Amino acid sequence: MPEDNHYSQLFQSLKKGQLVSLVTQYSPQAVTKTFYVDDEAKNWASRAQSPESLYLEKTSEANLTVEVLRPHPRLIVFGGGHISKALVPMASLLNYHIAVYDDRPFFANPARFPEAQEVICQAFDEIDQHIQIQGHEYVVIVTRGHKHDQDCLRFVLNGPEPAYMGMIGSKRRVAIVRRQIEAEGHQKEKIDRLRSPIGLKIGAVSPAEIAVSILAEIIECRHSGAEAKILSGEATADMDVMGWLAAGDLSQAAVITVLSAKGSTPRAAGAKMVAFFDGRTIGSIGGGCAEAAVMGEAREIIKSGGYALRTVDLTDSADEDGMVCGGTMDIMIEAANCAQWASEK
Repeated sequence: MPEDNHYSQLFQSLKKGQLVSLVTQYSPQAVTKTFYVDDEAKNWASRAQSPESLYLEKTSEANLTVEVLRPHPRLIVFGGGHISKALVPMASLLNYHIAVYDDRPFFANPARFPEAQEVICQAFDEIDQHIQIQGHEYVVIVTRGHKHDQDCLRFVLNGPEPAYMGMIGSKRRVAIVRRQIEAEGHQKEKIDRLRSPIGLKIGAVSPAEIAVSILAEIIECRHSGAEAKILSGEATADMDVMGWLAAGDLSQAAVITVLSAKGSTPRAAGAKMVAFFDGRTIGSIGGGCAEAAVMGEAREIIKSGGYALRTVDLTDSADEDGMVCGGTMDIMIEAANCAQWASEK
């Protein structure tokens, strides 16, 4: 990995769970990028205009854009039983960073959960020594008994409140745990935000069906609740794209970014894709006609360097092909190695 590849530094910040703002100025003379983390990233995020556009300034002389990026959301699963065995691969398909915690070696090992990034086998009353929870994370408590449920719930309630916390159990079992936890002095308002019995009410019976109901509830929370407001104007970083930019040969690719999207477009502002000369891609800006419209120019830019700003109009394609998508997207196509990088601030 080249030492001067700033994408590698940006990628490492994302892997640490930091919020990142990538600020880019496109002018006739150059493309200049700067990235910021945590508090400075939040300052730039507060200037973002809307989730439909990355533009901060757009003039005839230059365009200034800001991409506010979060790493993939982290899902912490307490308990490694049958429900977790079904839940983890499904969550992996949804690009969650997954941690599984159980006190039994047979149930907490990488061979059982190959899709998980973290598998921790420790006692439930020692969670605080091995797990830290941040406010934008998701917690699922599916242990084998209410004693362990209480240990996990107690730990969660003593720290920063996660975006989602759910606990399995019958109404009777849940009521017992709630009363005992509340009697210990935990705030009732925080306890009331516990989703339990866990999952959307879809009549789930089998472990796989219960896993579907849990993930459906998490998705609903992420996109329609308080977390949705936090994420407004922010995109979850495509870690496959950012990982390639961090370690790949930048001279052999173009980066395509959706700068703004209006109407029924397949992807929102912030969608990003790496395109290679032979037609291979990493990531997506919407597939089909959206990508076909820019791939030819991407090949030319790989050869010549520089960048191009284009508008892709999908409304005609939608009519002709019977597609449900339409609208227009402003697309930036840039040689992956054409940017100058300013020092992070």
